Amino acid sequence: MAHAPATTEPGGDNRALIVLLSVIFLNIAGFGLVIPLLPFFGKSLQADAWEVALLFSAFSFGQFLGEPFWGRMSDRTGRRRVLMLTIAGGALSYVALAFAPTIWLAFLARFVGGFLSGNISTLQGSLADITKPEERAAKMGLMGSAFSLGFMVGPALGGLLAHPELGRFGFQIPLFAAAAFGLMSALAVLVFVRESRPEPKTGPRPRQIEVLREVMAHPIIARVMIISFITVAGFAGIEATYGLWTEQRFGWGPRQIGFAFMAIGVLGAFCQGVVTGSLVRRYGETRVLTAGLAAMWVGMIFQFASPNWHVAMVGFAFVCFGQSICFPCLTALISQSTPPDRQGETLGLNMSNMALARIGGPIYAGQLFSLVDPGAAFVVTAVLIVPATWLALQIMRRTPRVA
Repeated sequence: MAHAPATTEPGGDNRALIVLLSVIFLNIAGFGLVIPLLPFFGKSLQADAWEVALLFSAFSFGQFLGEPFWGRMSDRTGRRRVLMLTIAGGALSYVALAFAPTIWLAFLARFVGGFLSGNISTLQGSLADITKPEERAAKMGLMGSAFSLGFMVGPALGGLLAHPELGRFGFQIPLFAAAAFGLMSALAVLVFVRESRPEPKTGPRPRQIEVLREVMAHPIIARVMIISFITVAGFAGIEATYGLWTEQRFGWGPRQIGFAFMAIGVLGAFCQGVVTGSLVRRYGETRVLTAGLAAMWVGMIFQFASPNWHVAMVGFAFVCFGQSICFPCLTALISQSTPPDRQGETLGLNMSNMALARIGGPIYAGQLFSLVDPGAAFVVTAVLIVPATWLALQIMRRTPRVA
């Protein structure tokens, strides 16, 4: 039986948007709780720097497998059912991580959590379902703002709740808090979210390999996916080693890193919730995308060359601003180029592509940190952004700005 879309009642669009943004905030706040403490949690299990980086890669590998699976499933069976299952399961994975006695079982918990957290494309698909194509960049910016607020609250709370002096047991309270955030998010979906998936077309659906061929042959989507891979691989490498880098350069611990992410989260929430939509309406997605990549490049150079933490935070702010205006445009460009009944599947492929980048990013960054220089990942990311910007300029020529 077909579900009624979320837009059948007056004001349904706004109510659905508010609920989805609340779900995203709760879900990402739980995820963000773990970010500042994960390197120190790994060290409490006697893990080396490269093993700490692999904790990030294990999660991303799970997401790589989960995103296309759950995206395609949400197109077939509905967004709401997939969201309830994945969010609740992801919450339980934090509990499993809290009790992991060895680094290898921690890897397993992170992998399962990543697979179940491969629902970003489903959330994006739900938002695209209730949004007009010309408004999607602005709405994806609001989604990004909810992400940023989650990363603002989550890492700060994780830093406050963590007690590294107690060993791995000092990290159980923030992990339990992350699980609670996830369970609240799943409950919000159960109670408030209505099914938004459009009626699927009849007939057999193309196989995933056929969809992938279509996507990679598309002049816009293919380039967007390459840009996503390049930028995410670079940023993920920095994210995985940021705690270790700031500890070595500035003597920071989980608390300082948590507050740094909180401050950057405020900036990201403002940029994505207010600035992105305004810029896109004035200049278009491709120009804003190009500007965002340029800002990220500047930020990477600032951080690598920073003589103190004040300059490093300026660089971090440039990266945050660039990313905040960049990624809503990438998602909007894909969504605008995709049929309504294939939103979840195509967005899932891009999220899987980004998850694959998050697998490789921490691996190479961990090796650079140990073998070359603690700040080498900033330079490599700046180099990778150059071809990404060239591709963005190609997209601009294929999507001329309409006055």
